[in-house]
Amino acid sequence: MAKRIASEEYLLKAKKLSKVQTEHLFSRMGGKLGRRLDDKKLVPLEALAIQLEIEDENLKEWRERFAEINDRHNKQAKEDKK
Repeated sequence: MAKRIASEEYLLKAKKLSKVQTEHLFSRMGGKLGRRLDDKKLVPLEALAIQLEIEDENLKEWRERFAEINDRHNKQAKEDKK
């Protein structure tokens, strides 16, 4: 993972999180991002913003892959009906 910098958009989103949402986000944080937070190279708000952005990117990729799989499945089902 390249060193990320928290964007303004995600910093604002991170500020609006509830305490429970913040705890859940921290619990999903790991790897280099978690170590940067532990080493005090990031403030918690920045780490939360970066984690939110990572999760949004992963969700977008997952949705794209799922749509491709669904399209292939639908095409195959149509061919099977013929």
